[in-house]
Amino acid sequence: MSLTSSTPEDAARSASLSARSLAILPVTARNEALSIIHQALSKAKLEILEANANDMTLAMQASNSGTLPQSLVKRLDLSKPGKYEDMLQGILDVRSLPDPLNQTTLRTRLDDNLELERVSCPIGVLLIIFEARPEVIANIAALAIKSGNAAILKGGKESSHSFEAISRVISSALDETQVLNQAIQLVKTRNVIDELLQLDRYIDLVIPRGGNELVKYVKEHTRIPVLGHADGLCSVYLHKDADPEIAKRVVVDSKCDYPAACNAAETLLVHADVLETILPGVAEALLARGVSLICDPQSKSALQKQLPSSSAALLQEATETDYDTEFLDLKIAIKTVPATSDSSSPDASLDLAISHINAHSSSHTDSIVTTDQNAAEYFMNAVDSAGVYWNASTRFADGMRYGFGTEVGISTNKIHSRGPVGLEGLTIYKYKIRGQGQVAGEYGAGKKAYKHEKLQ
Repeated sequence: MSLTSSTPEDAARSASLSARSLAILPVTARNEALSIIHQALSKAKLEILEANANDMTLAMQASNSGTLPQSLVKRLDLSKPGKYEDMLQGILDVRSLPDPLNQTTLRTRLDDNLELERVSCPIGVLLIIFEARPEVIANIAALAIKSGNAAILKGGKESSHSFEAISRVISSALDETQVLNQAIQLVKTRNVIDELLQLDRYIDLVIPRGGNELVKYVKEHTRIPVLGHADGLCSVYLHKDADPEIAKRVVVDSKCDYPAACNAAETLLVHADVLETILPGVAEALLARGVSLICDPQSKSALQKQLPSSSAALLQEATETDYDTEFLDLKIAIKTVPATSDSSSPDASLDLAISHINAHSSSHTDSIVTTDQNAAEYFMNAVDSAGVYWNASTRFADGMRYGFGTEVGISTNKIHSRGPVGLEGLTIYKYKIRGQGQVAGEYGAGKKAYKHEKLQ
């Protein structure tokens, strides 16, 4: 990994050249590079955490003055118990995964001694623009190397000390491998994002890792394909036959496990029939964890009847904008789903919940809590999100939890890759034909016919 202060075009050009070399490295060489990077980062833990502490000090000052959101401060902290170890484990997990390159996904005999193959290959050069999370460098480096892609990384100023410390360690480690240093570059120069976004001649895919404004800005200012998501507007729906204990566990974890994450629940939909039965227990569990409950009139009225007066006094009134808000904090908006009967639908209330999610969610991850398998399957088929769950926390939307080793991000795109994007999402494919001198002009009306035989 090179710490480059060169021009964006020079950085992109050298990354493009390095990508061609990396794409043909054997998997043994790519895995060896990951082992050496892992060892180097393990040894340098204290040095990197010291750099991260400097970033945290400045970030806390900025947060206190109102110039940096608290959610970014939380994402910046590498000293959080287990976070550094998770970063290291992610590298090992990627190393242990099968080689994603040169995998044959289709074989067809076009004619005798003329065979077509579709095989996986790297995308090329990735541009990753990210805010706050310093572990992204290790994640991206591991995924890019294993998938044969070069990567250019541009981090936010709030974590510059951490980025540079991690980059120095990885750069030194790469000198001991067959991976060229220019294959993974951290751009230090400020105010270069606009220039990088114009380099579609060299850069093949942009992956923004940050807040809504960053992602929208990137999508509006580049011709390069963009993989990512703007918001994490995730919902949990408590159906009329939800199990009370499962409801409590799923909702509390979805909201409280890591509120600043994009897969944390921001909206709680509740069937009207369980407003006074299941919701109060869920609400008390959330209040006990310090969650602010932002309620519509029906849910607020029901909770005021069922909760102690001290808890009921904490309830807030929701506006329509709350159901389009990514709080990234200990807040959740509650909305009632009417108990509607409609002869044209076997479960009209479920359709209303699904309609609300499809209208307000960011197509990230949404969950239903129900004991009715048919309702669950219908929900998971009808909700238009990258992740749809039944009786499970939205926090499972994660590359490591999916077994992808780690991820470059969550994609809500409808093309190429969707959901947590790991190794497979960083490959594309090419077609190969092996023949013995055949030409296309030999085939067609009145000439030779193709066999088009599918092969294993």
